[in-house]
Amino acid sequence: MTIKYLWINSILLCLFSGLSAQQNIINTIDKLPLFSSETIRTDDDWLINKINIKTNLYKQTNDQIVLSNGLISRTFSVSPNGATIGFENLQTNQSVIRSVRPEAYLTLNNINIEVGGLTGQPIHNYLLNDWIERLKRGPASLKLTDFSISQTEERFPWKKRSEWMSDDPVWPPPGKKLVMSYKADHLTLDAILKEFPHKNIDFLKHITVKIHYEMYDGIPLICKWLTVENSSDTDVTINRFTSEILAAVEAESSSGDKKRWEYPNITIETDYSFGGGMSSESGFGKSYFWVADTLYKTQINYNRVAPLLFLAQPAIGPDFILKPDAEFESFRTFELIHDSMDKERKGLAQRKMYRLIAPWVTENPILMHVRKADNKSVKTAIDQCADVGFEMVIMTFGSGFNLEDQRENNMKRMEKLADYAHSRGIALGGYSLLASRKINPEQDVVMPDGMTPRFNHSPCLCSEWGEEYFTKLYTFYNKTGQDILEHDGSYPGDICISKKHPGHRGLNDSQWNQFRKIANFYHWCRSKGIYLNVPDWYFLNGSNKTAMGYRETNWSLPRKQQEIIERQNIFDGTWEKTPSMGWMFVPLVQYHGGGEAATIEPLKDHLGHYEQRLANLFGAGVQACYRGPRLYDAPSTRNIVKKWVDFYKAHRPILDSDIIHVRRPDGQDYDGILHANPFIEEKGLLMLYNPLSTPIKKDIKVNIYYTGLEDRAQTTDSQGNILNLKIDRRYNIILPINIPAHGWNWYIIK
Repeated sequence: MTIKYLWINSILLCLFSGLSAQQNIINTIDKLPLFSSETIRTDDDWLINKINIKTNLYKQTNDQIVLSNGLISRTFSVSPNGATIGFENLQTNQSVIRSVRPEAYLTLNNINIEVGGLTGQPIHNYLLNDWIERLKRGPASLKLTDFSISQTEERFPWKKRSEWMSDDPVWPPPGKKLVMSYKADHLTLDAILKEFPHKNIDFLKHITVKIHYEMYDGIPLICKWLTVENSSDTDVTINRFTSEILAAVEAESSSGDKKRWEYPNITIETDYSFGGGMSSESGFGKSYFWVADTLYKTQINYNRVAPLLFLAQPAIGPDFILKPDAEFESFRTFELIHDSMDKERKGLAQRKMYRLIAPWVTENPILMHVRKADNKSVKTAIDQCADVGFEMVIMTFGSGFNLEDQRENNMKRMEKLADYAHSRGIALGGYSLLASRKINPEQDVVMPDGMTPRFNHSPCLCSEWGEEYFTKLYTFYNKTGQDILEHDGSYPGDICISKKHPGHRGLNDSQWNQFRKIANFYHWCRSKGIYLNVPDWYFLNGSNKTAMGYRETNWSLPRKQQEIIERQNIFDGTWEKTPSMGWMFVPLVQYHGGGEAATIEPLKDHLGHYEQRLANLFGAGVQACYRGPRLYDAPSTRNIVKKWVDFYKAHRPILDSDIIHVRRPDGQDYDGILHANPFIEEKGLLMLYNPLSTPIKKDIKVNIYYTGLEDRAQTTDSQGNILNLKIDRRYNIILPINIPAHGWNWYIIK
C-alpha cells in the first residue's frame, strides 16, 4: 500500500474516531441535569452560612456543560471544541471573563500547540451568547475527545495531628472534579505541519492532554491544572506550558499608562510558589502573570498595555523529559472569586480558602524554642512544657542540633530524646538551614552572569550535596521518630546553569526540578505528621506555619515598646493569614542586643511584661517561639504562664478562628481584635488592650456581622459580667468597656 493511501486511511480513521468521540460526548451530556442560574445559586453569604448547594456538572444545551456550586459557575462548549465560554460570579451576577481563549498552551519538542479554545470573537470587551454559535475551532488546536466528572482527590496524604486542632477539617476538600481530554486529529496535524514543516510531529498522535478542574462546595473557588500522557515509544520534552488563560474583565479603565494597575478582583494562589517569606504573593511573577492582552484592540488604554490577561505558567522551563508510558503533571492554580472590594471581606475569603485547601494550617501547637540541644537542657524544656500545657519543643538555631550529623551516637540520642518527649505528651524536633549558606563551588547554584542567589549563597538542591542532604532528612525522621522540622531558608527559586549536577540538565529544568525535590519532601512530611515551620510561603505543599511578619532586630528595643509593636505585627499579619498560620517571637534571653532593657530574663523580675506578651499572643490565638532555657523560673512565673495556656485551651476553637480587625495599636487609645466564627457556640471573642497609664472606660461600637448573630448578642467579660446587647441594622453593638491601665479585657460573644 502506498504512502498516499496510508495517509488517506489515517485521515478516515481520525474522522471516524472524531465522530465516535463526539457521539460519546453528546450521550454523556444527555444524562446530566439541566442548569438554571435562577435555581442553582444562593443569596446566602457563604462566609457566615453553610451553603447547601453542592458542586455538580450540568448541561445547558447539547453543546455546553456547566460546572457550578451555586456561588460561581464555569461554562464549557464541547463542539466544535472544548473551551471556557462563560465564567460567572453568581453572587454578583457578573462575568469574570470577557473573551474566549484556549484552555492551555504547550510547547512539546519545541512545537507550539494550543489545547481547546475557539476563535473568531469580533471584539474582546465582552462576550455574547449569539457570538458563541459562530466561533470556530483553531486549526492547530488539540480537539476535545472526552470528559468525565468525579469526586475531588487529595493532592497528597495528610496525617492529621488532631491534638493541635480545634476542628476536624475534611481532606480532600469536598466538591467535584471535571476532566476534559484533548488529542490531535488530522486537522491539528495538518496545521502544525504547515507551521513546522521540518519537524517530526508523529509523536503528537500519541499525546493526550487532560485539563483538570476542581470546584469546591460552599466557596467561590476553582482549581485548574493539566496533565500530559505520552503513549508513544519516544521521549517527549515539555519545554513550556501555560495551564490557564483568562481574558478577565478589567477592574479599572485608564486611557493612560500606570505604574501600578488594579488587577481583576480575583485572588490567585498556586502550589508552585517559593520564596516570598511572609507574603502570599510569592507565586506572582514565578508561576502566574497579569500581562497585556494583544487581542484586546478595543480597550480604552491607548497603548493597550493594561494587564488584563491572566497566564498560569512557570517563569522558566520546566523543560521536562516525559518518558514513554509516563505522565507529566503541571502545578495547580487556585482562583478565588470575590464579591466585594472590602479588605476585611477579601481577607476572610482568602483565609477560608487556606483552611479548605491546606487544612494542616489549622494545626496550632503551643511551642517553645529551647536554646541548647544537650540532653539536660532539652529534658528541662520538655518537663516545663508538659507542666504548664505547652505541646512542642524545638531545638532552635544555634542550639547545637544538627540533623545532618548522622553518626550512630547522635541518632540514638535524638531518638531517646524523642521517646522521652512523647512520654510527656510533647512533640520534639529541631532547626535546619537549607538555603543562604555556601557549600562549595561544585555544589552551589551557578547563576547566569549578573545574577546572584536570593540569599547571596545557596546550594543547588539537585547537586550531589542536595541529593545527599534530602537523603539525610528522610533518614533522620525515619530513625529518630521526631515530629517537627523548622526549615529555614527553604528553596527560594534560585536557577542554576550548571551542567554537572545529577538532578538537572541545565538552566531550563533547574527551577522545576529543585522545586519538585523540596515539595516532594514536604508532602512526605505531611503524610507522616511531621510539623513544618517554614519561613516561606509553602502552605499548599504542606508547611504549617510561617513568620507572622516582624523585624527581628525590634526584639532589641525596650520591653514596653516591644509590647505594642508585637500587637501591630499580629494585627497586620492576620489580614491574609489565620492566627495559626503565623508565628511570633518571644526572646526570653537577649536577642539582637538591647541589654537588660530589652531582656525578659530573669522572668520573675519582669512578670508584668511577660504576662503582657502572653496576653498579646494567646489572646490572638497566635503561637510564638519562646526562645530561652526555660518557660518559668519561680512558682509565680509558672502560674502566669499556665494561666494563659489554660485560657487559650478553654477557648481554643474561637481563638483559632479568623480575626476581624477592630482597631490597630497606636499607643494612644485601646486596640483590639475580634475572633469570629458563626459555626460554633462561642460566636466571637473580642480581645481589647489598653496601652495607657490610665484606665479606659467608655462605650465603643463593634461590628459583629461575621459572628452570624442578627438580633441580640450576649457578652461576658473576663470578670464574668454579662450583658445582653441589641444588634443594630448594620450589625453593630454598643459595648461599654472597662480596661485597666496597661491591661486588657476580653468579651465572649454568644
